[in-house]
Amino acid sequence: MSSTVTETTSTQVGKIGLTGGGRMKCDGTDPKYGDWRDDLVRDGFAVVKGAVPRERALSYANRMLGLLESFNTGYNRNDPSSVHPDKLPVINEKGMLLNYGAPHEDFVWDVRSEPGVVNAFEKVYDTEDLIVSFDAINYGFSNRQNLPANKPWPHQDQDPDRPGFRCLQGLVNLLPNGPNDGGLIVCKGAHLLSEDFHRDMKDEERIPAWTKEWYGFTEKGMQWLQDHGAEWIKVEAEPGDLLLWDSRTPHYNVPAKGKQDRLAIYTCFMPVADASQEDLIRKKDAFERRVGTTHWPNALHTGSNVAQRNGQPDKIVRDRPLHDPKLSERAFKLTGIPYIKV
Repeated sequence: MSSTVTETTSTQVGKIGLTGGGRMKCDGTDPKYGDWRDDLVRDGFAVVKGAVPRERALSYANRMLGLLESFNTGYNRNDPSSVHPDKLPVINEKGMLLNYGAPHEDFVWDVRSEPGVVNAFEKVYDTEDLIVSFDAINYGFSNRQNLPANKPWPHQDQDPDRPGFRCLQGLVNLLPNGPNDGGLIVCKGAHLLSEDFHRDMKDEERIPAWTKEWYGFTEKGMQWLQDHGAEWIKVEAEPGDLLLWDSRTPHYNVPAKGKQDRLAIYTCFMPVADASQEDLIRKKDAFERRVGTTHWPNALHTGSNVAQRNGQPDKIVRDRPLHDPKLSERAFKLTGIPYIKV
């Protein structure tokens, strides 16, 4: 049994007055909404301003840095020189902390449970019956002198052979994030070109991928996007803004060029109706072991709390979060566990 205490907190989300019109299609046939959803339909991405109150977002950033300091390996948020692989838990070159129970830290679950975050996905899918991914958290350090290069990796997180709007990805931004502060870059409007692109590029040799739900764009593919007028945009955001993008939209993250770190927590929700009972059982196991998943909330793949450092298991051992989450009733439903039919 899970040791998580389920309790009602101030982050519990109530009824929001759903439209009843069904989930968004993001194919050009959606009605006008008069809010950020119009940006999502047109551009393939949107910024939901102030989804998390600014002061709470900054407090989450503080806890996120505190997590790194808790490993007692030499990292100090006030010492840029301590941004060094030897003084940090294993964080990949893209900035993702995947192991050590990090996807289930209490502050990560608090962000997933924020009413403004959950509400945005409820609006997209026109349902409150959602599940959430146990995705990574991202440290985009401005001082990368001792870190491996974060090279461009343009991709879409969706199987080209399964077209249409299937997944809405998201992240909550926790620090001021301007044009030089690193973070998400997206190919504006390219989600609407996706089927044409993959038809024209069907004979192009693909970049190897560990899952069909990932497609990398080659130089030829990037040229196709440019020839068809798609523009790459660095998304800017304030603390507490929720960034959303259609999984068909080409995207990646870029390193910071200035002195401002970029901190983000990935949040991806989907209707529980899109998950099978097998998915939910696998998701329950991931939750109880406090391991991560990818951004897919139906837990297509589950991770491990044993990080690999230089090809060997890391000497830092942490198989549970530093601070285990205490979930509200609403948040516990997002694990998917209550939807399992015993």
